[in-house]
Amino acid sequence: MKKVIALSTLLALSALGMACGGETANNTANTTNRMANAANTVANAAANAANTVANAAANAANAVANAANATANTAANKPAAGNTANANANANHK
Repeated sequence: MKKVIALSTLLALSALGMACGGETANNTANTTNRMANAANTVANAAANAANTVANAAANAANAVANAANATANTAANKPAAGNTANANANANHK
């Protein structure tokens, strides 16, 4: 975020210089603006890549959690071993 603020400040100062300066100042300001825009592009690409990696890690963690929950739910829904005979006996009386 500090880089974005610094680059925005640089662009604002360049615009002020263009408004007040001559042709040389304008050329310098334009060059500075191009460099700042290139730096912004690189910073945005890096931030996007970092977000992609973070999202992939979060998705992987969610998949592991879902698998663990499915396993826990399956185990929780199984009848206890002692109740199996009663469940079978009750099923035969229907």
